[in-house]
Amino acid sequence: MLKEALAADAIIPYLGPGLLRQSSAAPPVPDGPEGVAAALNTRATAPSKIRSNMWSVAQFIEQRRHRRTLQAWMAEIFASSAPLTGLHAWLATLPLSLIIDSWYDGTMRAALVANGRTDVVEIQGVTRANENRDIWTRTYDLSGKELRPGPAAKTVLYTPHGSVRPAANFLVSDADYVEVLTEIDIQTPIPEAVKARRTNRGFFFLGCRFDDQMLRIFARQIMKRSNGPHFAVIDAKTMTKNERRFCTECGITLIDLPIGEVAAALVNPA
Repeated sequence: MLKEALAADAIIPYLGPGLLRQSSAAPPVPDGPEGVAAALNTRATAPSKIRSNMWSVAQFIEQRRHRRTLQAWMAEIFASSAPLTGLHAWLATLPLSLIIDSWYDGTMRAALVANGRTDVVEIQGVTRANENRDIWTRTYDLSGKELRPGPAAKTVLYTPHGSVRPAANFLVSDADYVEVLTEIDIQTPIPEAVKARRTNRGFFFLGCRFDDQMLRIFARQIMKRSNGPHFAVIDAKTMTKNERRFCTECGITLIDLPIGEVAAALVNPA
């Protein structure tokens, strides 16, 4: 059912860092917030009480070393390209109206580039730390050229937290999210193209977890006013109470299978 729904552009893939483990047992970039926190700590050791929290560690660095240092270190951490998975490559062939990529690695973008797609624009969330105007996102074509305004495209790739490519845009520190979270309930930071394309569709979460409030808030607001149905591939044994509550509240049907098994079923011919 989900394979057919994706092929028919009836459901929106919402991709997370858990997909990186499908191409490598030891991905060349962090595959979760804890990994980013650990990588940042090798560059500037944060206090022990926040050391495992990516957002707080990033804020610590921004306050003490400057925003430019944080951005440069994030670009270093995600400089290596993760190998494309079969799932990324398959999704790149589909006539999807919208793809959400909630991680910084740029693998879905690379898959679209490798497929030779010319009908895609990427809308990235950007920090307002370096801005003195009312801006929430920037739009790029797959060559890396910034588009103002972004033209109509068959596929919108939305990276709400930013991405290492093409311009090292990162929403990562607590301060980055202050204004976003103030406005997100009324949907101001969500691009109009995303609002329009989610309306008659549901979401399919792959490689995502909802074990932090920040991740739950963004997923909830991106799904807002979409018709559903929604699905998520998650190991039920490892789910937290907050994750279970979130999935119940949002009407997300759990698929308790290894993500590699689900990806293979999607990609391989029936």
